[in-house]
Amino acid sequence: LSSNIPEISPFLINVLVGIPQPLTTVLILCIDLGTDMVPAISLAYENKESNIMEKPPRDMNTERLVTAKLVSFSYLQIGIIQALAGFYTYFVVMNDYGFHPADLPDTNDVFDSDNKNDLTTSIVNGKPQICYKTTCVPVNSCNIDRSDVCGIPHEALAHAQCAFFVSIVIVQWADIIACKTRTLSLKHQGMRNGMLNFGLFFETVLAAFLCYIEPLHDGLGTRDIQFIHWLPAIPFAILIFTYDEVRKYLMRNLGKNNWIERNTYY
Repeated sequence: LSSNIPEISPFLINVLVGIPQPLTTVLILCIDLGTDMVPAISLAYENKESNIMEKPPRDMNTERLVTAKLVSFSYLQIGIIQALAGFYTYFVVMNDYGFHPADLPDTNDVFDSDNKNDLTTSIVNGKPQICYKTTCVPVNSCNIDRSDVCGIPHEALAHAQCAFFVSIVIVQWADIIACKTRTLSLKHQGMRNGMLNFGLFFETVLAAFLCYIEPLHDGLGTRDIQFIHWLPAIPFAILIFTYDEVRKYLMRNLGKNNWIERNTYY
C-alpha cells in the first residue's frame, strides 16, 4: 500500500507546481507488476511471531484486515517518507545535470522529448538558458560530467525519473522488513524467511536490469543512472526501518493498550 503515495504524488506535484514529470506510468507498472511482486508474495512464507499465543483472538466485528490505522500507517507515515525519498533523489539528479530545483516549476514543455528539436538557447545575464517558445530554464554547471546528459533537458529528466524509480525500490527494502511483524523487533524475528531474502535480491537485480540493459531504455524510459544516484534514498530507508522499530518497541514496553498501540497497531 505504501508505494501508492510515491506513485501518485509525482502526478499531483506535476499538475499543481508544473515541474517536469518525476515518474512515468510505465515505471509505475514496473514497480507494481515487477519489483514489488516477489517481495509481497514472500510474506506468505513468513514464520509466525513468537508471541502470537499471547495475543487474544481477533475481534472480527472491530478488527478488520484493512483499518483506518493501517491506512494511516501505510499512506500518511511510511508512504510520505517514501515520496520524500523519491523527490529528493529526483532533485539531486536534476541538479547534478545542470537544472536547479528552484528553476523547474512551470517548465514542462522544455523537458518534453517531443519538443527537443524545437529548443533554442540564449544567454541572459551571462547565464545560458534553454527555451521552448516562451518557456525557459537556466542551465547551471553539472556536477557529473556526462556529455550525453549534462544540460540536455529530456535526457536529464529521463535519468531523474529512473532514479526516482530506483529510490522506491530502495525504500521498499525497509518497508517489506517492517511488514514481517506487527509488534516484534527484527532482532527477535530474524531474517529466516528465505523467500523474502530472495525477494529483496530479486527486486534489486530487476531494477538494475531495467536500468542498465540499453535495448529497454526507449520502451521503458529507463536510463543507465550513475551508481551515486542509487544512494540518496538509503537514508530514507534507514529512517523507515528505525521509525518502525521504535514504534514496535514503544508498543511492547509502554504497557497494555498504550497510546502507540491504540493508534498505530494494525
